[in-house]
Amino acid sequence: MTQTPVEVSDAFFARLRERFTDAQLVELTSTIAWENYRARFDHAVGIEGENFSEGAVCAMPVRDRDLERSNA
Repeated sequence: MTQTPVEVSDAFFARLRERFTDAQLVELTSTIAWENYRARFDHAVGIEGENFSEGAVCAMPVRDRDLERSNA
């Protein structure tokens, strides 16, 4: 949802529906959209991080299928 262009497949939503109610999916989607907006807005007007969380980041490992999709 944060990539451009936005492409969220029906199959992905079907997997999410196995774990979340429709109300929870609306809230989750809204939160992701808001954070994406906020991050892009801040970047566009030059508001950058102030290193308050430096060293407190837990990076997610890149999965093979993520690499395949980004190289497609």
